[in-house]
Amino acid sequence: MRIHCLQHVPFEAPEEIAVWAERRGHVLTVTLMYESDSLPLADDFDMLVIMGGPMGVHDEEVIPWLKGEKALISAAISSHKLTLGICLGAQLIAEQIGGEVYKNKWNEIGWFPVKLTEGAKESIFFKVFPEQFVPFHWHGDTFSLPAEAKRMAFSLGCANQGFEYAEHVVGLQFHLEANDISIRRIIDNCGEQIQQQDEYVQARSGMVGQHERVRASNEILFSLLDAMEGKYLFRA
Repeated sequence: MRIHCLQHVPFEAPEEIAVWAERRGHVLTVTLMYESDSLPLADDFDMLVIMGGPMGVHDEEVIPWLKGEKALISAAISSHKLTLGICLGAQLIAEQIGGEVYKNKWNEIGWFPVKLTEGAKESIFFKVFPEQFVPFHWHGDTFSLPAEAKRMAFSLGCANQGFEYAEHVVGLQFHLEANDISIRRIIDNCGEQIQQQDEYVQARSGMVGQHERVRASNEILFSLLDAMEGKYLFRA
């Protein structure tokens, strides 16, 4: 399977997604959006992964490459490519399928519980998740979803934590791909956000060194990617 990743900043890389792809023998290529790399065509990959980043969906005036990225995401979805969006990536997908992205009531930064909806039990992707789990978060925006999309997960701090669309698109507001090194890297680059007192913002000490939570999150990620791989093999 040919997997292509859109990376927005140096400190939010595919991380454990790349580990899974290598173990499975898949080809993983990456467009570094911040270096203005040329974008592939939708025919050039079987699965598109859109990473997170500190910019916003509506920042096209200051980040010109967002326009081309949105067009590629739309083309991938229209071409029925497997598509996985993480944090900003999920928000970009939500916008392209007719949702609205806006400021969440709270910033959500750190390790916080997420629960599945009842509908998640019927999803080939989300049924592999535990009913409740504790992933890593780093976001201030959220999104609404069109009627065609299915909400699959929520938290106390954010109503839309995960969704499925058209049986080949998955959006996650949280970071299952994170490891301790990548979490430290995000803190080093965006640490000013954790200085703000907020109900769902942890101190640095509560975010790093959480090896068991990292392991559990990565296991869920691998189960999700296995399910997406199975979808690809079934269609192939």
